[in-house]
This record gives sequence, C-alpha cells and structure tokens, in this order.
Amino acid sequence: MTGLPPNRSCISPAGLDLPNAMSLATADSEGKPSVRIVLLKDYDADGFVFYTHAVSPKGMQISANPYASIMFYWAALDRQIRITGTVHMVSDAEADEYFNSRPYNSKLGAWIAPQSSVIKDRAFMDARMAELESKYSNAQAPRPQDWVGYRLRPDSIEFWQGRESRLHDRLLYTCAAGGSWKMQRLAP
Repeated sequence: MTGLPPNRSCISPAGLDLPNAMSLATADSEGKPSVRIVLLKDYDADGFVFYTHAVSPKGMQISANPYASIMFYWAALDRQIRITGTVHMVSDAEADEYFNSRPYNSKLGAWIAPQSSVIKDRAFMDARMAELESKYSNAQAPRPQDWVGYRLRPDSIEFWQGRESRLHDRLLYTCAAGGSWKMQRLAP
C-alpha cells in the first residue's frame, strides 16, 4: 500500500485538516444520485481507495452502478480535484492489510451494526461496543466480511485552481485507449 496515515487526524504539509476527505458521488440503478464524505485511504497507479460496508447505501449503489465520482476541495488553497471512473472492490488481502492497521476501537466500530441500518438508540451502540470489547479483549478483531475496500480507477481527472476575476485554471485529463492521458484546458 502507498500508505496514507490510518488515523483521522491527517494534517497535510499545507496545514489542511483531513486533506484526504473527499466527496463520493454514486447513483443507484435508476440513476438517483447520492453524495457523502469519505476518507481516501490509499492511492496508486490503479486508482483511489476507500473503505465501507458493502451493505451500506454506497456499497449497494456501487454494486448496481459501478461508476462514481470523487472530489477533493481545499478552500484554503482555492483548489479542487474532480475524478470520475469505474469502481472495483479491492482484494480481501488488501482490505485485511488496511483493516489490521486501524486503531483497535475503529476495528470494533466496523462490527457495531450494518452501516446505515436503523438502530433503536445510542445505548444499542454502547452495549454492542462493550460486548465486542469483551469478545476481542485479547485477540485481533477480524475484518467483517461485508467491510470492504473499493478502488476508483479514473477515466478523467480535472484540476481546478481558483484565480482572480473568475479566470480559473481548469485542466482536464482523460484516459485514452491504451492508457495514455490527453490534457485539455477548459474555460472557467
């Protein structure tokens, strides 16, 4: 793995808090869109990796329509990057490797309940966490089978740099046949 820090307190050299926070837009089989913030956890020549539950709304949408868009926005730098492409599950070995790098309580948190499922109250989560702490007190908590990683393989990447008078720089890279990239400048 390329290795972004496995914790939520990721601070970039530019002083940005959570520079790896990205908007993830997916759509269901009928084209109904949904967007939420997730954390980029790895990237390599094959794409950009994030983790979630396969049974969550985003996991179900990716299963039905494996095309998505991610966007990073850094207001302090007046920059954004938009990336679109196909989404594929990472291997179990890659998901296990990342899961095992997570803090203990984050591992247990993945077991609380299926993500986005309706729960009775906060007490349910607290009781479930206590149960999991007892169960895995002296053992490595395994990765839940439905907690998976996804890699977005880009087919387009747009870099946007804000400029005065709205004369922004926009550079669009699109993947051509054979894997080469074509760059075009877009009007602001």
